[in-house]
Amino acid sequence: MSHIVTVQDAVTAFADFMEPTAAELDAVEQEMPVILADVDLLEAQIITLDRTPTELDTQRIRRARRRLLAARRELANRTSGATGGAA
Repeated sequence: MSHIVTVQDAVTAFADFMEPTAAELDAVEQEMPVILADVDLLEAQIITLDRTPTELDTQRIRRARRRLLAARRELANRTSGATGGAA
């Protein structure tokens, strides 16, 4: 009979080293407006998957797309200003 053993100790043995660094957490925090705008756009698109989009649905998707583009632009401008490079 073969025994099944767990590898929990091997998996979690390096958990302290696998935590995100402060720089990585800061990068995620800076990208959070883009992430949230992307989620809003996806939600607006998901609503219309099982039906014909109404005018209100179309406006909601259009507004969400504009918010996402604006958030991406703000992130790109902030990132290029921090590095000193030209975009």
